[in-house]
Amino acid sequence: MEQITETLISWASILEEKTRQQAITTATMPFIHPHVALMPDAHLGLGATVGSVIPTLGAIMPAAVGVDIGCGMIAVRTEHDVADLPADRRALRESIERAVPLSAGAANQAVTRSHTEHRLEVLRAEAERAGFDPTSYAARWELQLGTLGSGNHFIEVTVDEEGRVWLFLHSGSRGVGNRIAQHHVKVARDLCEQWWIALPHRDLAYLVEGTPEFWAYIRQMRWAQHYALLNREEMMDRVVACFADWLGLSTPDDVQRVEEINCHHNYTEQETHFGRRVWLSRKGAIHAGAGVPGVIPGSMGTASYVVVGKGNRVALDSAPHGAGREYSRTAARKTFSREQLREAMAGIEYRDTDAFVDEIPGAYKDIDQVMADAADLVEVRHVLRQIVNVKGD
Repeated sequence: MEQITETLISWASILEEKTRQQAITTATMPFIHPHVALMPDAHLGLGATVGSVIPTLGAIMPAAVGVDIGCGMIAVRTEHDVADLPADRRALRESIERAVPLSAGAANQAVTRSHTEHRLEVLRAEAERAGFDPTSYAARWELQLGTLGSGNHFIEVTVDEEGRVWLFLHSGSRGVGNRIAQHHVKVARDLCEQWWIALPHRDLAYLVEGTPEFWAYIRQMRWAQHYALLNREEMMDRVVACFADWLGLSTPDDVQRVEEINCHHNYTEQETHFGRRVWLSRKGAIHAGAGVPGVIPGSMGTASYVVVGKGNRVALDSAPHGAGREYSRTAARKTFSREQLREAMAGIEYRDTDAFVDEIPGAYKDIDQVMADAADLVEVRHVLRQIVNVKGD
């Protein structure tokens, strides 16, 4: 742990200078209480650093919550052992790729109608209560439910230290959540300009608690957070169905879900810290209160971790959300090759394509170092290794 400034404390032993300066700037905002906590996986982000925990009084900076509102992980431990799995892992990967589309489209429409109606009814009712129409942000938001997306979003079949199989995926609120976020980032910028508020960076524009614009953001952000959670549940249902079919089981219900963890790492909640009720924005961080289960993925081809929080008060009950990028996507493509990706993915069933070079493990921080930095934030319960990886270009 390093006290960088009076209002910035860092757990990151690997911290690029631009990231450090960005975090220092965020921590100067006048409504920070008591300090920004920088997680071990911190890296440069839009406005605020990815991997930062930002407690605020009476204001929220939408860009500091993140544009993929509610992005997070879901992990399911099955009762199956790796020794019992069929040899043809490619068949499972291709089945999952068919069942979980990357984006809304005609191919997804029939799947959506047969699997998501209840979840959609819940989301429609919540949007109506929140007083907004998601269609105004994304005309096909209903078809986005149950879609993975691209970039660092993924689905994996993994095995823990005892050979037990876990199903594991990373995704968020898709295009509708992104557009909600972008809208409110712009609203915040416009209001700060209107009120002649000088900002250290335009993406640190904020909404003031008590204003109509603030509460409109809160209502829609909470809806997007729930959308993200239900999106992960929907995809996991489909992955479980593929897994059951691959094993030759009669129905998806024949796959026993021994344990399930579904956690956000881009979100805001009201919490009490250092004697004050604050809006706590975790941008690329998970809740790690005492006894709270969580999931910290590595990068493509490296270990992931099932953890339980230690409730570190100074870290604002938080922990890292993953490995954190060390190379930008552009820099990674200039630095690494497809052959290096193949070497990194040896023994893992994945789609061999140039599209994933920017997701090579070498483009990310060393997950083992990140977890070492997080030793006083979480306790590791299980270490997961991939045997099947599904990603979108």
